[in-house]
Amino acid sequence: MNRKKQVALYIFADWMAAAISYTLFYIFRKEVIEPAKFGYDIPVEFTRQYFFGLVLIPLAWLLFYYITGFYNNIFRRSRLIELGQTALTSIIGVTAIFFVLLLDDTVSTYKNYYQSYFNLLLLQFAFTYLFRLMLTARTIYKIHQREFGFNTLIIGNNEKAMKIYHEMNTQPRPAGNFFVGFVSVESNHNGLLDQHLPQLGGIGQLEEIISDYQIEEVIIALETDQHNKLSEIITILENRELTIWGIPDLYDFLSGMVKINTIYSSPLIKISNGLMPAWQENMKRLIDIGASSIAILILLPAYLIFPLLIKMSGKGPVIYSQERIGKFGIPFTIYKFRSMYDGSEKAGPALSGHNDPRITPIGKFMRKTHFDEIPQFFNVIKGDMSLVGPRPERKFYIDQIVQKAPHYTHLLKLRPGITSWGQVKYGYASNVEEMLERLPYDMIYLKNVSLYLDFKILIYTVLNVLNGKGK
Repeated sequence: MNRKKQVALYIFADWMAAAISYTLFYIFRKEVIEPAKFGYDIPVEFTRQYFFGLVLIPLAWLLFYYITGFYNNIFRRSRLIELGQTALTSIIGVTAIFFVLLLDDTVSTYKNYYQSYFNLLLLQFAFTYLFRLMLTARTIYKIHQREFGFNTLIIGNNEKAMKIYHEMNTQPRPAGNFFVGFVSVESNHNGLLDQHLPQLGGIGQLEEIISDYQIEEVIIALETDQHNKLSEIITILENRELTIWGIPDLYDFLSGMVKINTIYSSPLIKISNGLMPAWQENMKRLIDIGASSIAILILLPAYLIFPLLIKMSGKGPVIYSQERIGKFGIPFTIYKFRSMYDGSEKAGPALSGHNDPRITPIGKFMRKTHFDEIPQFFNVIKGDMSLVGPRPERKFYIDQIVQKAPHYTHLLKLRPGITSWGQVKYGYASNVEEMLERLPYDMIYLKNVSLYLDFKILIYTVLNVLNGKGK
């Protein structure tokens, strides 16, 4: 399955729907609304205003759909849920267009407002859902015919695992799971799945298995006496872009935790690793790109002046690049203005502290004002980083932190940031012990992440910069 191609098809379909509905609504206004207003027929002419709207309005619809998260998880769509989503977004979007663009029109009677609103709503909803329904129905058909599917791994080799494998393989409408193998939790397993699936390894090889077999979905099938392994398994899985399912027990049914979306599939609990609602997550990304682009333009003089000052302070490159660990443990290259003398880490990685002799005079100023970090706005635009998130560390230090605080790996669910709650509250860390002291603030951010919290952190970061609290 090609996810990018499928997303492109939905985007094209939504663009076509918006363009067609806008064009028909434009003709409706020329044929019905304007003759009633002026008292004579108005010829339908496609003016510059029409073409301006033909470009702007479909793009606005696509942006709105992106923010609401419609293009996320594109292969897991329900036609009924999609009907409700399309109706809701159409109502919200058309209402916004009505109040922004149509309400100030002069009309012959107030009934023309109702006509305009409901005609535009009907056109937008009908064409959008029609095109989406065609794509979604085609995808669901291919899933039911086992032409599409998701590489699925079972963790466990017991009666529960065998039962769920049998049910999902024999159900009349397949959910699209292609079982590639299983991972055994215990070395002395009963071997119930051995006759049907290959054993790919144990929990210790889970990360390699997920990567090598391009696993998209994981079903955790543990016995009650194996629940002590659950935390270790979840820690590994949640730091990957996976859909994780658990098999519910009687308590889960009684407590109402099990919610079913489909009739034919087996009852499973979805263990979501999404930390923010889809609309907030997408809005956060848009804010990252927009704010970083504006910051680069505003700080353009700094991008020109500091390279000259750095060159004057001694030999070495202007930009200091270093490998850091990003979201889901994927390495990336971070960029900073060089604030130390060239070759300061020839003896190995070393964090900086107060009165560090390796820092150049201009470097001290840049660190105080955080100007050394402004090249990271390009990291944000690239998608390696966010404006707000836990500070990215080197693997050398992460390995030391994990030995003392294994829960640190949970932070890898987030895209690292230029600033963080831990940095605002504690500042830069000069050693691993200080990193551990800063860790609780980042863990609190992980559990409470939201756009509201991001804005508060950004405000306090700006205040710290103005007060020169860097080091």
